[in-house]
Amino acid sequence: MSSRLARANTVTVNDVLDGHTLLRIDCLDRVYLTTYVPNLVVGGQVVSFLTQHEGAPIPSPALLDRRGQQFRRAVMSFAEAGDIPILDFKAKSDKGRPGMPADSPWPERKIDKVTPLMRKAAATGRSQVVAIGAAQEYQRVFTATKTATKTATETGAVWFSFTRVERRVTCYYFYLWDTDFGPAFFKICAYFPYPGKIWFNGHEWAKRQALKAGIGFTELSNGFASATDPAALQNICDSFGPGHITVFAERWWARLPLPFTPADRQAGYWWAISMRQIEMATTITFTAPRHARAFFEALAADNLDIGRPDNMEIIFNRQVRATTKGTFRTAIDRDNEGIVVNAFYRHSRITYYLKDRRALRVETVINDTYALAVLRRIDHLPDLIAKTRDANRRLLATIGVGQGCVLVSPALEPITRPTLTEGGRRAPALRFGDPRVMALTGALCLSLFAVTGFTNKTLRGLVARLLGAPYSASQMTYDLRRLAAKGLIHRLEHSHTYVLTPDGRRIAIFYSKLHNRLLRSITAADQPHAPPGLRHAMAAIDRHVEDYITRARLRPAA
Repeated sequence: MSSRLARANTVTVNDVLDGHTLLRIDCLDRVYLTTYVPNLVVGGQVVSFLTQHEGAPIPSPALLDRRGQQFRRAVMSFAEAGDIPILDFKAKSDKGRPGMPADSPWPERKIDKVTPLMRKAAATGRSQVVAIGAAQEYQRVFTATKTATKTATETGAVWFSFTRVERRVTCYYFYLWDTDFGPAFFKICAYFPYPGKIWFNGHEWAKRQALKAGIGFTELSNGFASATDPAALQNICDSFGPGHITVFAERWWARLPLPFTPADRQAGYWWAISMRQIEMATTITFTAPRHARAFFEALAADNLDIGRPDNMEIIFNRQVRATTKGTFRTAIDRDNEGIVVNAFYRHSRITYYLKDRRALRVETVINDTYALAVLRRIDHLPDLIAKTRDANRRLLATIGVGQGCVLVSPALEPITRPTLTEGGRRAPALRFGDPRVMALTGALCLSLFAVTGFTNKTLRGLVARLLGAPYSASQMTYDLRRLAAKGLIHRLEHSHTYVLTPDGRRIAIFYSKLHNRLLRSITAADQPHAPPGLRHAMAAIDRHVEDYITRARLRPAA
């Protein structure tokens, strides 16, 4: 009785997303930006900086060293004047966390030292520098080499050229509490050309704007659990753009000690901002969080293949070829809060997990904007936001389409038997279990979200790969005709492109899921890798059948 009741009360992801959600919010999460000087990228530009801008007769590296020393002293004086603690971060490997940039500060957990200071600063309600961290990290900086030019040889003078190399140098982290952005940090390298980073959290910015707008909300550990006006809150999240980042950066550059002077900036030597790592989050809060964990673990188990190249091509809306470089895989991590599913696409990933045991969080993490055909300058942030939001939406559609596809017998019977169309034409059967039919429906599942549809050629390659045998164009044409006769696909007008109908989606998913998830497990129940419970149950059935055969005296003579 209890098992029948549990089956009757089964809730699918579609049920949760359609009618059991309290709040759904799309918002930027962690934002990690790079600051660099566009006209200090190659060695010749360094020579021009020293000779033309600073007026030095020789581009000596001693001039750069003097500027660096002045910057270090300015940082110390700034900390002393403001009674700001200086934290010494021990040198550790910067490559400790999967999916994070190589120079990310998070593997060292620097923020753990700063969090108590951030809380104290938040209580004051005013913008301030909370702490300054000093760390030794690898950066791409310029190094000088003596060179001999014709003029230098004739006069006996010394000349220098500059090349960019990776060196472990001093970097300063200025940890801030900002009334608009909340916790953040600016990182500035103390060695020429002074590359840097900016980090903040989009959810923290949105919280402060919601408070200013009078919108009530309850918080997750990093996000929103509920809001008195969800539409207004979403509008706030949507309003964030490059202008907010520029104003934020300029405000703090005016307050912090910097290696560049106003004269440098007037001459064009100043930082530009580009995107290093952008996280876009979709948070869906459940109305009944007590069932959230069991629901999510079932959802994760049902989508262990989400990282396949075919799925990543759909989710990120980018064509994946045999020559496409990068990683395509699914990683299942388990921490104290439950399961985290990571699907990797080239240098980026899309993740979904249970947030605070009450919300489904989907995050698209982009480490290389070029992978989505977006330029890195901060001006192109709106394009990246639009594409990452679409990726989150497509992931939710992908993990939801496989549920709620159970078909009753009257709907299934016309598919599995030969029938006649309304025009009297014969529609051949699509018999469940036939290898060719199963390969065909499996290929249709891989094409569920192909926004441009599929053709004879594109579908034929998928079917041949799943079938593992030669599969000709004429066979594909025959199969397309019987799919169309059964009403499972529709041909777009004036084209050779087909799309799945709603019945086609249900049939393709039902056939593939029933075959791969149920029948394959049952038929392999006597194998060592089968679940122990299933093996014991099938062995019990075998014993009972043997007993019935023996009592009926139907066993053939030896």
